[in-house]
Amino acid sequence: MRFFIFAALLAAAPVLAQQPYPSRPVTIVVPFSPGTGIDILARTLSERFDARWGVAVVVDNRPGASGNIGAEVAAHAAPDGYTLLMTATSFATNVSLAKRLAYDPQKSFAPIAVVAKGTLALVVTPSSEAKSLREFVEQVKARPGELNYASTGNGTVQHLTMELLKQALGINLVHVPYKANAGAITDVAGGHVEAMITPLHTAAPLVRQNRLRMLAVLSAKRSPVFPSVPTLKEEGFPDLEVEVWYAILAPVGTSGAIVAQLNAQIDEILSSREVREALANQGLAPVGGPPQRLAELLRT
Repeated sequence: MRFFIFAALLAAAPVLAQQPYPSRPVTIVVPFSPGTGIDILARTLSERFDARWGVAVVVDNRPGASGNIGAEVAAHAAPDGYTLLMTATSFATNVSLAKRLAYDPQKSFAPIAVVAKGTLALVVTPSSEAKSLREFVEQVKARPGELNYASTGNGTVQHLTMELLKQALGINLVHVPYKANAGAITDVAGGHVEAMITPLHTAAPLVRQNRLRMLAVLSAKRSPVFPSVPTLKEEGFPDLEVEVWYAILAPVGTSGAIVAQLNAQIDEILSSREVREALANQGLAPVGGPPQRLAELLRT
């Protein structure tokens, strides 16, 4: 009887090994709150994966600690392709800022693809007297240490970029870190905090509703989404250019075949005219390319 059971298991093994991927629901962990640019990208991919695969693809938002909570969840998941991580630039910068991380961005994950890149913008509350970047600088210099700026947490790209901008402009703003983007940008829109640096696509809906005022973009050229908004350089200030990237990874140990399959399908999705236009309307530029492109970003 024991021999029979053992033989039956051996016979079933090749069938199990040949089971196509994916054959059950896939989870994409997003370490930021719903409604953010990265969340929108994850849902763009999940909807199209779902249509292609015929299995549920679930977006699991795990915000907090500048993205570290969600990244840790994904790092400790089984390396079988059924848990993926959609993350952003702070995933790499957290290494130099956090005293201790429960994962290593390079050693704990297998890169799949850079999905998109985006532009950062300086926005202020609509009740602000500043109608331009120059007026904003004058306002802050007249009240040093009295006005605040929001960010999505210590060590995030938004926080670090504003600190660089403060140094470049010679202004003194007080940092107010939030656990998630939703609370930060809502408080700027509500006038509780004066300003914020945020991805353009995150600010776009509120700017269009006149609930935020965009003063400048931190890119080499104006954004086609908001062509009337100048760059820092055009306003006569330091040519500070910062872009954010969004990428997808799997726990280290995930098979090369699964990584290659996901990478190829992401490239196909990003080449779709519908997706490219949807991302462009939000100020996002699709990237794609081989996993090595993401690996290089993580090394720099």
